[in-house]
Amino acid sequence: IVTVYSGAYLGGHRYTGRYQLLLQSFMVSMLGLVLADNLILLFVFWELTTFTSFLLIGFTHDQSAARESARQALFVTGAGGLAMLAGFVLIGQAAGTYSLTAILSQGNRLIGSPGYPLILILILAGAFTKSAQFPFHFWLPNAMTAPTPISAFLHSATMVKAGIYLLARLHPVMSGPLAWTVPLTVFGTITALLGAILAFGQTDLKRILAYTTLMALGMLTLFLGGTHTAALVAALTFFLVHALYKSALFLVVGILDHQTGTRQLNAVRGLWRTMPWSAAAALAAALSMAGFPLFFGFIGKEIMYDGALSMNFMPGPLTAVAVGANTLMTAVAGILFVRPFMGRALSGTAAPHEAQTALFGGPLLLGGTGILFGII
Repeated sequence: IVTVYSGAYLGGHRYTGRYQLLLQSFMVSMLGLVLADNLILLFVFWELTTFTSFLLIGFTHDQSAARESARQALFVTGAGGLAMLAGFVLIGQAAGTYSLTAILSQGNRLIGSPGYPLILILILAGAFTKSAQFPFHFWLPNAMTAPTPISAFLHSATMVKAGIYLLARLHPVMSGPLAWTVPLTVFGTITALLGAILAFGQTDLKRILAYTTLMALGMLTLFLGGTHTAALVAALTFFLVHALYKSALFLVVGILDHQTGTRQLNAVRGLWRTMPWSAAAALAAALSMAGFPLFFGFIGKEIMYDGALSMNFMPGPLTAVAVGANTLMTAVAGILFVRPFMGRALSGTAAPHEAQTALFGGPLLLGGTGILFGII
């Protein structure tokens, strides 16, 4: 969807070929990351996603903000990746192998090793920087200088989930002790609440989505701190729920920017009259984000509350956090749809026309998938 969308979004751009090469290179790197069975190979692909994302964030390299944001993301996630590599080396020494399959078959051997505390710190450093957990959260909103399709692909559905993937992958052999549970729940909670609150202070639509992505990443980290099935089901369900609605919303914001020339929340109104298909895509994604019944987001949030109640560390407060964060997300979802699309068009502004099918088709499909998955 992002590849097709990008062809229309960047139509006529002199660096379209370079962009598509970088986009597909990132996709190959991400596939390598999740398919690797060797920890060192996983690290190689991990850093390839860092390098390709650096080039994609800084794609508009004639703008100083894009260059600075790309360098910041490279420094933070690259440094975390090196810490993770040190953790992988220690895991290899403790387990006697770098094969993930073999390590996962050894049960609690890692937890019982003397190096477990240091391994945990190094692995969390890699996961937290990649998935923008507090206090490393700042790089993600700044990365919104990237072209909007990149934000939809890297910064909602794939790259920022790599840290979450790593925590989930190693969960069977590293979870259980409070040394695992406490940092994941504490930092996940802080990141979720911080992202949800900061989203309200933004006027740039992409930055609003970036901060709500922080909220989602925090919730995913929080649930991976649990050990019960309900908590893990909540994490993996919301993993997919978020990818669907957030990438759709990013693509809709890209349509607004492409058709109106602005991403400012206060600059456009009443667009549903002239952009009905884009409005329908935005509505479907926003309803899933808000957890409206029949949508996949509704299922995800119900499972989320069940998971919070099953946590073995402060289940009551964590359930309150889940309810509070989801309440804030419902309000943000309403703002994202109502402010640009409803009401009367602002006087003195030209009415934009609907985007071409290659642009609105993707987010419409993603929004429809949110309904289909919810019903199923």
